[in-house]
Amino acid sequence: MHRRSFIKKSALFGTGILATETVLANLNLNREKIINIAMIGCGDRGKGVLSVIASMPAKFNIVAYCDVLDFRLEETKKYVPAAARRVKDYHNVLDDKSIDAVFIATPLSEHFKIAKDAVLAGKHVYVEKTMTYNIAEALELRSLVLKFPKQVYQVGYQYRYSPLYFRVKDMIKTGYLGKVSQVDCRWDRNGNWRRKIADPKLERQINWRMYKQYSGGLAAELLSHQIDFINWAFETQPDEITGTGGIDVFKDGRETYDNIQSVLRYNKAGMIGNFGATCGNAHDGYLFKIKGTKGSVSLLTNTGIFYPEQETKKELGIVDGVTGASKIVVNQDGGIPILDKPTMDGTNYALEEFYESIISGKVPASNVKTGTQAAICVAMCNEAIYSGNKQLWKAGYSI
Repeated sequence: MHRRSFIKKSALFGTGILATETVLANLNLNREKIINIAMIGCGDRGKGVLSVIASMPAKFNIVAYCDVLDFRLEETKKYVPAAARRVKDYHNVLDDKSIDAVFIATPLSEHFKIAKDAVLAGKHVYVEKTMTYNIAEALELRSLVLKFPKQVYQVGYQYRYSPLYFRVKDMIKTGYLGKVSQVDCRWDRNGNWRRKIADPKLERQINWRMYKQYSGGLAAELLSHQIDFINWAFETQPDEITGTGGIDVFKDGRETYDNIQSVLRYNKAGMIGNFGATCGNAHDGYLFKIKGTKGSVSLLTNTGIFYPEQETKKELGIVDGVTGASKIVVNQDGGIPILDKPTMDGTNYALEEFYESIISGKVPASNVKTGTQAAICVAMCNEAIYSGNKQLWKAGYSI
């Protein structure tokens, strides 16, 4: 791809896409400061985040790691320094004055109480998505966090920090896609999503995603990323949500659905979002398409392609079937890569943002306000899916 030509014609940098980084680079910040952190919740996601944190020793020092399960603590030893303390009660972490910030990667049902206690304990907080289990918790937590503006509160929606997704947001903002009317999102897999357990007594603790007491199911665990991105990129939220679903593939005692579909109507934007996930087919995997009158984008987690409509092709100087005569090199399917190369895992960018926010005092892109918005959307999706009743956005949800 002729990157310079594409950027020049698309004016993608017209709004200062990486303005945050530019501003931060000019601040007189103490980048030698190392943040003492603790991980609360050492399942797969907790250990995954710890592995990234461990690669950033100049920024973070892992002081403690916490989980209620002994075998999880044992598994986590290889992800942390030998001096890090293993803890079973998260209150002991919050009581440790040497710890500046905590990461929360527990089952969804535990997010609210741990995050609330952490804020009241004076800690910076990074909580994994979805921020809370229900709407009431989200609204209460938002109200609390806003009373402590000096404490950083970040929610784990990594796409808000990815250069790729920043670029797409700018394409939307500058009108490069034209009038967007449809968004299609899927996150599919072919498998029961069940973890093996050695002790049947631990079934609900290990496979918590299968049970409504602990989990928001596929909407919370997967589709919330794409739901949040649409909120962010279009500076909006859905006004109406309908949905359906069922336990259609794995009749194994689970309570959360293994097959869901939800339609989100954005009245002010004049747009429909289709969000679906199944555990019964992996062909599409992660699918994210944003469709406008001038073109569409098709996104994976780390790469993206722009597909211009016919009139846009003429404007860009693209001649179908004769790429040698084009000013912009296109793929065989007529798409133009949005970036030269794949991005890193989004967690890397999110942790960089968390560090910069702590040392600079700025509010991260994924904060308590946006986290509340996404949590409400997910809860509305689940209510629509499980009840069959249309859900409407309420004025009290917004700030």
